[in-house]
Amino acid sequence: MSSKKPLVLVDGSSYLYRAFHALPPLITSKGQPTGAIKGVLNMLIRLRKDYNPDYMAVIFDAKGKTFRDDMYPEYKANRPPMPDDLRCQIEPLHSAIRLMGLPLLIVDGVEADDVIGTLCHIASHQGIDTIVSTGDKDMAQLVTDHVTLINTMTDSKMDREGVIEKFGIPPERIIDYLTLVGDSVDNIPGVPKCGPKTAVKWLTEYGSLDELMNNADKVKGKIGENLRASLEQIPLSKDLATIKLDVELEQQPTDLKIQEPDNASLLELYKDLEFKAWIAELADDVDPGQSNNAEITETHYDCITSEDAFNTWLQQLQHCDAFAFDTETTSLNYMQAELVGVSFSIEPGKAAYVPVAHDYPGAPDQLSRDWVLQQLKPLLEADTPKKIGQNLKYDKSVLARYDIELQGIGFDTMLESYVLNSTASRHDMDSLALKYLGHKNIAFEDIAGKGSKQLTFNQIDLQQASDYAAEDADITLRLHHALWPQLEPETELCRVFHDIEMPLLPVLSKIE
Repeated sequence: MSSKKPLVLVDGSSYLYRAFHALPPLITSKGQPTGAIKGVLNMLIRLRKDYNPDYMAVIFDAKGKTFRDDMYPEYKANRPPMPDDLRCQIEPLHSAIRLMGLPLLIVDGVEADDVIGTLCHIASHQGIDTIVSTGDKDMAQLVTDHVTLINTMTDSKMDREGVIEKFGIPPERIIDYLTLVGDSVDNIPGVPKCGPKTAVKWLTEYGSLDELMNNADKVKGKIGENLRASLEQIPLSKDLATIKLDVELEQQPTDLKIQEPDNASLLELYKDLEFKAWIAELADDVDPGQSNNAEITETHYDCITSEDAFNTWLQQLQHCDAFAFDTETTSLNYMQAELVGVSFSIEPGKAAYVPVAHDYPGAPDQLSRDWVLQQLKPLLEADTPKKIGQNLKYDKSVLARYDIELQGIGFDTMLESYVLNSTASRHDMDSLALKYLGHKNIAFEDIAGKGSKQLTFNQIDLQQASDYAAEDADITLRLHHALWPQLEPETELCRVFHDIEMPLLPVLSKIE
């Protein structure tokens, strides 16, 4: 095991409770609560992204009694029963963690803290640094030069100096501190009326709990009486507060290597839990050859340079239910962009490009831009057929500069992708085509070059430009066919798409 990357240990039980109480409740259409599951999985994803560990484990408390219950039957007696809405999320969460390839540890007779403490102890002796992800203050006793605590819910980190800053004492005195103040949640008795300030004062003055007990007769006042009255009980409280470092484990730190995820099974689980955004993300890891979308092999792209060919396509557009289209311009800034051509697609694999302003030396004759736009204006301003695009706000803004008010906007694949998977970082056409269609688009740099010598679209060879532009329209239509079946069954996501995102598109275009 490499010492360069830390071992990451996650206090699953701690985060499960915190996610359940801190995050909004989520419920599937079948009534299955999922909020805590999603909260914990989000945290695990973030941990892997932040630390990129090779070795990691998620540890949960086992069912039933532990050795602490045998020592003190009143241990955790004040805790209410686990809510049913939380209990039913445990098994699906365990399944998801295992399917993600993460080792999951549950050891009978002890708590998750004890398993984590033992693994930290072993790893430290092997020279391995350990990150413990937890929200439990008791874990501060584990901090050493090799062990650091992090809390992803508060975005905080605690090393040795952090423990001193938070508690006023070093990690090796945390057990003494917890013994004195007690724990009302776990029902560990402390010294009555001894709060954190008093505990720190005593430990600073006497150095340790043992020395404090040896000098208990020197502590004055009512609090001194309480201390002396607690002397017989203090050893029990200390045992209860102490995290074990010697649990018998089947797994050693070197056995906790992250495995390849079972994405096929994970996908089915996410479907049951209705985690639609993560369903979409899994497509990144699916072999394009196994995609449900047909591989793009046959295409028929037309370059329209005659009125007859244009009119044939125009009639097809007028009589279809919906079509995809895209504008090609000289700039990404619509305020400076000159329209060079328009592409359309009415069915997958069938598309056309209408060039109107390629003006490089020797460029073939093309239809007049004014004439083409005059013919297209009634179609583009009609409520039907519905128009499909990728980032239609840009196309709408470009057309507005030519006195065309785009109407009948049906679907924007960029917005479909965003609503379906708002946590994804990329919603551009090239990324979506690779993700959902297993297809690598023609890159703009491949036909226009790069850097200061990059051509604008009007300078690009007409045949190359036609293939590029027609593909844009074709891929846009295919993406809609891939994305909408995932989005349509989701009532709430559809509401966001139709009632919020799409109505904003023309508003933002007009504002700009």
